[in-house]
Parts: sequence; structure tokens; C-alpha cells
Amino acid sequence: MSQDGPGRPDDHEEADDEPTDADVVEAAADAADDLVFSRLDADDVEDLDVTVSFEEGILEVDVYLHAPDALADTQQVADDAALAARAAVDDLLE
Repeated sequence: MSQDGPGRPDDHEEADDEPTDADVVEAAADAADDLVFSRLDADDVEDLDVTVSFEEGILEVDVYLHAPDALADTQQVADDAALAARAAVDDLLE
């Protein structure tokens, strides 16, 4: 039984605390960017494209990284950035 009124949230207000799809996408993209630039010097990155979609509860993350002068394994950095994006979303949705 739900009671409405001041100080008594009904069952629907709890759902309002859930992050929006835009919040999820932003968190994922930010996490991917942060990881890339924590491992690579910004001057070495010629192109970075992080594509994130979150529809019907399904997260898709694609990271394209072009940094030919970087000393790090850029494919590994891109893969790790995608994993960081997923972890950020998992944390947000907990």
C-alpha cells in the first residue's frame, strides 16, 4: 500500500531516481575518454571516437583510437576504455 504526501514517497518516486539513458551514455563516454587520456599524452592522440548507445537496457560501446606516435598498445588502450565505460555504467546502475 502506497501513501502519498510529504515525507512519504510512493512507489513511483523510486523509479525517478534511476539514471536516464542520457546519463548512462554520458557516464560511459566520460569514463572511456578519461581512461584513454590517463594512459596516453593528448598530443599523441590524433583521433578518438567514442560511440555509446543505451537502448532498452542494452549498452553498446565502440572506441576508435588513432595515436600512431604513442608508445602504448593503442588497441589495448581502446579495449580497456570500452571496459571502463561498461564498468562506469554498472556502477551507475547499482
